[in-house]
Amino acid sequence: MKKNEMMQYSCPLGKAMSALGSKWKPIIVLVIKDRKLRFGELAVRIHVISRKVLTDQLREMESDGLIIREEFKELPPRVEYSLTEKGLALLPILYMLEEWEAKYQNKDLQDDKNCSFLNKEDQKVAKV
Repeated sequence: MKKNEMMQYSCPLGKAMSALGSKWKPIIVLVIKDRKLRFGELAVRIHVISRKVLTDQLREMESDGLIIREEFKELPPRVEYSLTEKGLALLPILYMLEEWEAKYQNKDLQDDKNCSFLNKEDQKVAKV
């Protein structure tokens, strides 16, 4: 089901899943957390996402009210992304999802505890 089709329903879960419907959006939320990051910093921290996909995801997240895009009129141009109150409220939910997966994950896969798509700094913080 496409995002705009999901938004037609008044079901809160349908709208929530529409806002977080891609695999990248929860990861972007976890990487930004309570700080401001520039686009390049996000691209480095989530090194397996293409810049086009990252741009598209950030635009969707801004329109869904999850992130704030702050543009500075200076040379060179600078843009910073941070979470809105709605985006920050997702952090405990995403941490609970991580705990849920850790509790029920396949024992054979437990050796791979790090998120390979995040850089080392964000892997450490994501475990907190």
